[in-house]
Amino acid sequence: MTAALLVGLLTGTGIVLVATGLVPSPAPLVSELAALHRRPPIARGDSPGRPRTRRSRLLGEPLAATRAGQRVAKRLESDLRITQTTVAEHLGEQAVLGLCGLMWAPVTAAMLRLAGVEIGFTLPLWVSLVLAPAGALYPAVALRGRAADRRRSFRHALSAFLDIVGISLAGGRGVESALRDGVHGGHGWAFDALHGALLDAQLQGRTPWSGLARVGADLGVPELGEMAASAALAGTEGARVRSSLAAKAKSLRLRGLTEIESSAHSASELMSLPVVLLMFGFVVFLGYPAIGRVLQGL
Repeated sequence: MTAALLVGLLTGTGIVLVATGLVPSPAPLVSELAALHRRPPIARGDSPGRPRTRRSRLLGEPLAATRAGQRVAKRLESDLRITQTTVAEHLGEQAVLGLCGLMWAPVTAAMLRLAGVEIGFTLPLWVSLVLAPAGALYPAVALRGRAADRRRSFRHALSAFLDIVGISLAGGRGVESALRDGVHGGHGWAFDALHGALLDAQLQGRTPWSGLARVGADLGVPELGEMAASAALAGTEGARVRSSLAAKAKSLRLRGLTEIESSAHSASELMSLPVVLLMFGFVVFLGYPAIGRVLQGL
């Protein structure tokens, strides 16, 4: 009786913890309203102004100081920058999920043993060996997915930026003036990144296209580097690049449409899988009695 009560208490506590983790408390209204009027900067690696979570402070920061953590940060640098994720946050999430995957099977086996169910040690060991690396690798896969989505939205904003720059060049504006017109022609984090690149280049006494090229390299968007090279050619050699910028904007829009169509086709193919499984279960449900009668008759 005591073992059953203990198992029930631990199970209920685990369910409550999982539920509270999946449904976190809402953010204060004051901070959300302030965020609407704030122009957030692009996070460059570890940003000291960002609030530190407990897992990043206890696990992520010590791991980020190690040589392995530095290698992970270097390999995922562009993905971390474009998703505004610090190295400590990413490594802390990897450590937490890896520990959860490692300890889930032994804890479950211990709870079952308290309830009187003996499953041995071999199965929990193999489950832990599978879940621990899977849990540690999941944050990297999720980070790459978020980075791909952010780059897709950045390319969409970049095509609008190039259209505005081309219109300004057609109106007789200079290259630097056209670039400034372009960054003020839209809103969102992508235009904020472009505006920050031009502002940093101006404060450091560098050319604006060098700042755009640096941001393109930091975020892993080679199209921005190509556009910066065209702008540099126009600024230094006096070349006419309005037609090339318009062609680049058109190619970015076509690429975005192609990606949207491919994702829609993938979603349609995935939707057919549940229907196939449902039909297979229905056929098995109808055919099993007949097959059973035939086998019994033999």
